[in-house]
Amino acid sequence: MLAIGLMSGTSLDGIDAALIETDGEAFVRPIAFRGEPYSDAARAELAEATRMALTFERPRASPPVVAAGELITRAHVFAVHKLLADAGVAAADVGVIGFHGQTIAHRPDRRWTWQIGDGAAVARATGITTVSDFRSADVAAGGQGAPLLPVYHAALAAGLEGPVAVLNLGGVGNITFIPGGRDMHDSREMSPERAQMTDRDGLVAFDTGPANGLIDSWVEAETGARYDAGGALATSGRVDETVLTAMLDHPFFDAPPPKSLDRNDFTIQPARGLSAADGAATLTAFTAATVAEALRHLPARPVRLLVAGGGRHNPTMLAMIAARTGLVVEPTDVLGWNGDALEAEGFAYMAVRTLKGLAISFPGTTGVPVAMAGGVVDRV
Repeated sequence: MLAIGLMSGTSLDGIDAALIETDGEAFVRPIAFRGEPYSDAARAELAEATRMALTFERPRASPPVVAAGELITRAHVFAVHKLLADAGVAAADVGVIGFHGQTIAHRPDRRWTWQIGDGAAVARATGITTVSDFRSADVAAGGQGAPLLPVYHAALAAGLEGPVAVLNLGGVGNITFIPGGRDMHDSREMSPERAQMTDRDGLVAFDTGPANGLIDSWVEAETGARYDAGGALATSGRVDETVLTAMLDHPFFDAPPPKSLDRNDFTIQPARGLSAADGAATLTAFTAATVAEALRHLPARPVRLLVAGGGRHNPTMLAMIAARTGLVVEPTDVLGWNGDALEAEGFAYMAVRTLKGLAISFPGTTGVPVAMAGGVVDRV
């Protein structure tokens, strides 16, 4: 069926909207993609909601959070209409929307994660069945609730010689280890029950650490820019090895997967006192070093490291990752995958899986005890 995926990441830079055709298993055909940037006012409103959410013991309504949720819903509905217009596709021809919402706090250790945005309102406004709240069931069952897209990465990578690792560099980084060598999504020879809940052969995934998030925060605080365009600021600076070593001395990096992070679990505070350029260089090196640390936790060394997300546009970061891992770092675009669209496409794919009752999280990817379905369906 035709499916739309919507993703607004922790970088708070905007909404990614993708239209694909998929069966939620082996078949994926990307059709259209567009990005809708947030205004400065919207970013400030979402940042304040995030700041407030992190002070709560449990998710609860408060005026700033409610207002931010309404903003998220309106902005995503607008993105759907623009995407449909771009693609020349009628809403009636789309089977489902996968609406991730905006994460304002992620606390799997407390058995909760919080994505704002109203899936039912998106369904009413677009006339398209909408799946939202993808993470809560996993977290309530004891999983990390993240990363959720390894099953989509594996669908795309089917047939590649493995093992392959897909590294997504958003606000937070995450990695998917795919053994490769066969199509792990062809369930035609499985019983319906096993096809629904089988674990994906050898898939391992987890958050690696901060990716663009700390660098963006540093650059905005020091220069007023939203991000380090092309890694130019980091290139002009020098890595402070003392600060870098101190930042790597954190129990998260030694913990075995599965594991996940909230963007705010790390801060730019250790880099305070460095020049703008040296701080950018050090924080970029920190991201690269966390990827190298992550490789220690994979079942085998990947033969390819494929990079998606905004971080792949930063050549300084990619060069540092290559230097610290000893791997050739390839943007996913070399395979014809749109590295900007991958997460949005993934939630379209996950929405179709949800409608079909297929599992979306697995022991090797989120640490959930058994492979399980998830998501809340709002039909029109």
